[in-house]
Amino acid sequence: MIYFDNAASGGRKPDSVQNAVAAAIKVCANPGRSGHRLALACANLVQSARNELNEFFHGYGFDRAVFTKNCTEALNIALFGVLKKGDHAVVTPMEHNSVLRPLEYLKKLGVITYDVCELSSEGNVTPQAVAALIRPNTRLVAVTAASNVTGETPPLESIRAAIPKDVLFLCDGAQGGGHIPLHMQETGIDLLTLAGHKGLMAIQGSGALLFSERVDPTPLLYGGTGSLSVSLDMPDFYPDGLEAGTIAYPAVVSLLEGVRYLAARFDHVQARAKQLTEYLLTHMQSMPEYRVYSKPNACGIVAFAHERLQSEYVAGALSSRYGIAVRGGLHCAPLMHEALGTLDNGLVRVSFSHFNSEREIDELLVALSAIKGEKAGSDLL
Repeated sequence: MIYFDNAASGGRKPDSVQNAVAAAIKVCANPGRSGHRLALACANLVQSARNELNEFFHGYGFDRAVFTKNCTEALNIALFGVLKKGDHAVVTPMEHNSVLRPLEYLKKLGVITYDVCELSSEGNVTPQAVAALIRPNTRLVAVTAASNVTGETPPLESIRAAIPKDVLFLCDGAQGGGHIPLHMQETGIDLLTLAGHKGLMAIQGSGALLFSERVDPTPLLYGGTGSLSVSLDMPDFYPDGLEAGTIAYPAVVSLLEGVRYLAARFDHVQARAKQLTEYLLTHMQSMPEYRVYSKPNACGIVAFAHERLQSEYVAGALSSRYGIAVRGGLHCAPLMHEALGTLDNGLVRVSFSHFNSEREIDELLVALSAIKGEKAGSDLL
């Protein structure tokens, strides 16, 4: 199968990541718990992962790099751990449900309120639109690093500069991490959440939350940490205070190798993803049956709609007839689709890795050309 669903989960992994996971599976020692040599060796690799993740994203110290099982867990720690009674938040319509659903839950409980800024006519958000919603009780502004629908990247630095300094700035890096530069200190990001299994080249089950000294999140989980075991309270220091239970060691070492892989060739990975999106977008210009919603981007995303057919139909046809994996639907980002006017039919999302090729895109173009004249209700088989 030709895999063009990398925005959902990266398909091919670098050899170094695969080898690290294979080695980790053979090791059953629990890092941070036992004191024997094998456990200590595993703990050293976990520490290396914290160090290099913090360095890659210009964070605030390895101790403020917390491992999670995915970006959703990281966002839950950030949102439930920071927002308190009476707080207000500002978000964009580009956000994933992993941001929107926790906020909506807190709103329905009567804990917080939140507002959603408008999407510009260019399909992005502006600093002015975000700043206009700031209130005296605004505690946090949440902005995705990149839309998982179109690949559009908000102007993070300009948004940070447009909001008050005392307001916390959360960046959902699920889609942008590994694709675009994300420098926490330089940009003024207080909380950065990451999904390892997408642009960071790691396996599923890997994620992280990086946060600044201005943030002291309440733990989401309570349990064993291997430290201060005599106390019935969670440790009051990081990362232990936010990492209850055994970490997913194979996932963490995959994230370590993924970051190392990217650090050595980041410019190439960026350029290649943009090159592939440009290639597809250029060739789709001769297919008026499809309306495109993306521009060339380093996230490798091209989203489009057929003039008559549901996005799930097109995605299903590509899979069943041509062996091409894409994603149709709403991509867990309903407000973005509402803003784009695609809430009813959704969009077909093609998402590239730098491992993909123009030859594979040519096969996609042949398939789209064959599908474009069909009528709704055609047999997928």
